[in-house]
Amino acid sequence: MPPYIFCGESLLCARLRVSSIDGAAGSQEELERIVGQIRQAWPEVQIIVRGDSGFCREELLAWCEANQVDYVLGLAKNDRLKAEITAELHQAAAEYQRTGQAARVFKEFAYQTRESWARARRVVGKAEHLEKGSNPRFVVTSLPSQDWAARALYEDLYCARGEMENRIKEQLMLFSDRTSTAFLRSNQIRLYFSSVAYLLMQALRRLGLQGTALAKAQCTTLRLKLLKFGALMRITVRKVWVSLASGYPYQELFRQVYAQLRAAPLRC
Repeated sequence: MPPYIFCGESLLCARLRVSSIDGAAGSQEELERIVGQIRQAWPEVQIIVRGDSGFCREELLAWCEANQVDYVLGLAKNDRLKAEITAELHQAAAEYQRTGQAARVFKEFAYQTRESWARARRVVGKAEHLEKGSNPRFVVTSLPSQDWAARALYEDLYCARGEMENRIKEQLMLFSDRTSTAFLRSNQIRLYFSSVAYLLMQALRRLGLQGTALAKAQCTTLRLKLLKFGALMRITVRKVWVSLASGYPYQELFRQVYAQLRAAPLRC
């Protein structure tokens, strides 16, 4: 069974919090809840947590290690980390000067912070040189090098979180940023509504739009092309009649989606 991978940002994307706390506050508790539910269904599946440096906290790393949960998290750069890849940065710069193309060199090493980490951990450094200059980046991981070499870990596993974040950011298209009331609870309700709307849109893509031109369309596109149109509604005792305008350009797509939704299993 393939590993179960989820993005760190998804731990907190539906929960509104005050701004005077750490960005990762509450992530461990959410992780415990989610991992518990996953393991009830698939007790042997490998779980990998992937996120940016905002989630790289000793408490979260230690909890993952104590509960057989793997992780690959961004690590904020500092002078000690950059010193570890000095030779690789020079090598990437020389390659860029030779080819005129972006150059990357990877190195892995053991690293421990001076105060916050309880132990040394595997870190992968990316020494990159671009047109704008040096661009070093670092990730910390529990995954062994025999399973994930440095380049593959960074480029294939860690960087793939970008697409998952795009899906999370789609909630902005469903007004998740409309938190303008004066009370935290009412703003939280708005965020819940946005999250439910996103789940419905995702179900629409999965069940109704499969095999169509809009199968991977973003929420805004679906709203404008499939859901936001003029129609005449007539309600009788037994039926509700929806008459679409003859000039509606996506009539065939609408019929196809309607048919696929009707054919979908009741439990999905």
